[in-house]
Amino acid sequence: MDKKRQAFEKICKDIKSIKIQGARNVAKAGLKAYTLNPSMQAKRKLIGLRPTEPMLKHVLELADSHPYKEILTHFDQSQKKINLLVLKIIKNKEIIFTHCHSTNVVRSLIYAKKKGKNFAVHNTETRPLFQGRTTAKELEKNKIPVTIFVDSAFASALFKSQTTKKVDKIFLGADALTSSGIINKVGSRAIAELAHNHHIPLFVIADSWKYSKEPILIESRKGSEVWQGAPKKIKIKNPAFEFVPKNYITKIITEKGNNSYDAFLKKVAH
Repeated sequence: MDKKRQAFEKICKDIKSIKIQGARNVAKAGLKAYTLNPSMQAKRKLIGLRPTEPMLKHVLELADSHPYKEILTHFDQSQKKINLLVLKIIKNKEIIFTHCHSTNVVRSLIYAKKKGKNFAVHNTETRPLFQGRTTAKELEKNKIPVTIFVDSAFASALFKSQTTKKVDKIFLGADALTSSGIINKVGSRAIAELAHNHHIPLFVIADSWKYSKEPILIESRKGSEVWQGAPKKIKIKNPAFEFVPKNYITKIITEKGNNSYDAFLKKVAH
């Protein structure tokens, strides 16, 4: 196997195992892999690695007609626009809740901190692969106060208790944007329903390239991620994502603006 093929297979392995995680990072890695092996077979393999990542499919569709560097430029330009929009809605002394790990969310929070905003973050550990720890470490590294909660305590993370204050806003990323709502890390729907019922504003922060007009297959992962060596007769369900209806979403912030979900859909409709 030549070096390019080895590098291609290594990227595929890292995407599949979630060593490379987050829709943006998966898309960029997939694009790099495709440049190493630009074939229809490679494209199909890459898309099949993470079926709930339409951004990956989008960049691979662009790869044959747009320069590599031009596609990469979109990510940074999009993030800059998102950062400015998020900065406007964060108020000093607020507590913001987030779930799992979203590059768009984390980078916008870090930007707001660097611009002088004073706020704290509550987040969840996000089992079974603990992506929330990645979020917490990145925020702490940038001097943002962060409190991490076990997943089953997300209500405690949202509401006032003996030891915590009620959060002011919820920021969720998204792996896929659809005509009826978003697909994000499992746990997101319950969080969104609580937010809706208790009038906590929920903002989805995502790149518009995650939008898909086609149905999205929601990925389920191996039970061994949840329980290694489990008794054979015990069934384990390990859904990676779930659907959040658009009526639970206060606003969606993309590089196209800070919009209601229906207004966003009008902007991406073709």
